[in-house]
This record gives sequence, structure tokens and C-alpha cells, in this order.
Amino acid sequence: MKIEFLDLGKQPIANRFITENEKPNEFFYDLKVGFDIDTKLVTHMNYVDPPLMFNENYSYRGSMSQTMQSHFKDFSDNLKTYLFQYPFYKKDNIKLLEIGSNDGVFIKNWDNKHTYAVEPCSNFADETNQMGYKTYPEFWTYDLSNKIKNNHGNMDVIFAANCICHIPDLDETFKAVHNLLSEDGVFIFEDPSLSQMINTNSYDQIYDEHPHIFSIIALKNILERNNLTIIKVDNTTVHGESNRVWVQRTEDIKESSIDKSVTDNINFEVLLGLDDINTFIKFANKVKQSKLDLVEFLTKCKNLNKKVISYGATSKSTTVFNYCNIDSSLISYVIDTTPEKIGKLTPGSHIPIISSNKIENDIDIAFLGAWNFAAEIVNKESDFVKRGGKFITHVPLVKIV
Repeated sequence: MKIEFLDLGKQPIANRFITENEKPNEFFYDLKVGFDIDTKLVTHMNYVDPPLMFNENYSYRGSMSQTMQSHFKDFSDNLKTYLFQYPFYKKDNIKLLEIGSNDGVFIKNWDNKHTYAVEPCSNFADETNQMGYKTYPEFWTYDLSNKIKNNHGNMDVIFAANCICHIPDLDETFKAVHNLLSEDGVFIFEDPSLSQMINTNSYDQIYDEHPHIFSIIALKNILERNNLTIIKVDNTTVHGESNRVWVQRTEDIKESSIDKSVTDNINFEVLLGLDDINTFIKFANKVKQSKLDLVEFLTKCKNLNKKVISYGATSKSTTVFNYCNIDSSLISYVIDTTPEKIGKLTPGSHIPIISSNKIENDIDIAFLGAWNFAAEIVNKESDFVKRGGKFITHVPLVKIV
């Protein structure tokens, strides 16, 4: 049973950047968030139909960020070292599947001979197919896992980054993983951390593509009912801090193979109250205050004739702008380098997006729409900072960075 605790209002498709002509027909939905009493899962009250979000017009590219390129290169190197302990890795034909391969930012670190991908956005599936990786342009389902199994056999590694939290039906997702995973194979996925969202008040982690924000508590409950067991948890810094969860089939588990990090993370989450609805009611009140503070700050900037822009046309900023009713009267424009976004308007709030590699000299303040890449951005924009420009964020509080 789900209990609603947060209403983020009418929201558009977060990654659907539109033209002026598309404004009258833009799709909106009610973004309400609940807590599942049985599994302890934080999840949307109602899910957006996946094809509305993931299609040939999808515009987020992992490879556009040097942070993400380095993250996946480093992890691939570490994973290859980790896999040496398993018999299957001593073969030349280790089989790896990525669910949600985007533009190949992770799989390009692996030999394409035995590496496969699933990517429902056909624009990116075409790209990775051209790179030599057999890519299935479909949504991840049990039937698809059977198709891949029949074509290529079981997978030694199944990986997903910022993808499993996108899928409404977690039981089918995990049943499909179990079906395709080889004996002693490992399923690894990383997604935004619920504990960090609560600690930093980063409510913009919630949008259409993120129907769930995971705690390890909830994942343990749902995985175990699908015959999968968590063996390890890594806490990473990407995307505002994420959890990388390592999983094996329950029938293959040896008690000694379960790392201490699993109980450590669960104990920490219990301490935070992530198994208690009251924690999320308090969180909702903080979100409401954050909205008031941000609008007040931007209104003061406008009254002082300060020119404010936003840095990064992100899904996160879509949630913030639409929840806070922020438009081009408060933020002049958004700068971004993604070709598919340039010249369009932000979803719902309809702020113009322009191409720029540097913040212009007449800008006083830049809102960090991509706050999770703050270090990379501030380093890149050192000239802006030197001439007195200010970055602002709403995470964890509205403040100048």
C-alpha cells in the first residue's frame, strides 16, 4: 500500500525539450510521490508511460560529461580486476550486457565481441549498433531476456547505470535479470541514493524518469522476493551521490560472499528513518520551504537588476522550475552544449536554451541546474568566478556556492 507524502504539481516530460510550435500540445502529468508501507520503496503514485519518455527524441548523453566518462572508465577497469576471482572470467568470452546503454559511454570500455546492450531510445541504439555492439532497441522485459538468452546464452555480467530506477515494474525487471544471469554471474546497477536525497533535500532527483528513488532497505525486500541477493554496496559521488548495488542469484550465494557494506548501509538507513513514513513527511515540508526560499532569492535578484541564467538544461532543473513556477521572467536563458537541446525551450517553463561554452560577461548569477557536476562546472568557468560571478544552488539549501 502506497501513502502519498509529496506533491510536486503538474510536470512535463523532463527530457522533452520543445519548440515554440509544440507548446500548445505539451504533455503534463501530476507528479505525486508515495511510500510503500510493505516494501519501504519511495515511488510515484502513478507512473508515466515509458515510451513517452524514452524514444528516438531522447536527448541526455552520458558522453557529454567528462565526469561520467571518467567514472565509467575507472569502474570498468576495477570491475575487470574484480571478475578475476570468477571461473567464467578466465575464458576469453566473458559475456556482458548493459541495460540502458545510452550513447555507449560505459560499453565502449569493453570488447564488442561479447558485449551486448538494451536501449529503447532508437537514436542511441543505432549509434551503439554502429559501434559494433549488438543493441536491442527495446524496453527491458522478461520476454526480451529470453530472446537474448536464446541468441547469446546467459550473461556473466549484467550492468545498468541510472536505469533500473526508470522502470516501473521492478518485479518483472528482476525476474528477467535472474533469468539471464549465469551461475556465479553478477548484476550491478547504480542509481541515485535515497539517503542522500533526504540528507541534501535534493527533491529534483524526482521526475518522470525516476519513478523510484532507492534505499538499500527497499531493494533488499524486492530483490529477495525475486530470488536475488545483494552482496555488496558501493557509495559513489556521481549524480549527487548514488549507490552501486552488486547482486547475485540467491541459489549461488555463499554466506561469506556478502560484504559488510550491505549491513552498514541498511543500518545507516534505519538510523535516518528510511523505513518510516514520518521521515518523508518531514522531507516534504523541507521541499516546500526550499521552493519559497528559491523564488524569494530569484525575485530579489530581479529587483536588483541582476542578470540570472541557468547552467545545464537538465531533468533536475525541469522539476525545480515547474514546481517553483520559475520562467524566463526570473531566469533569462539556459546554457547547454548538447546539440539536441540547443535552440529549444525548457520543458514546461519554456526558458530558451542557447549554446555556450562559457558564461557571457554580462551575467551576474548562474543557477546550477546541473548541481551534481558543480566541481566540473566551477573549474571550467573559473573566469566567471574571477570577475565576480556567482553560482547558486538549492541543494541542500538555497545559497551561493
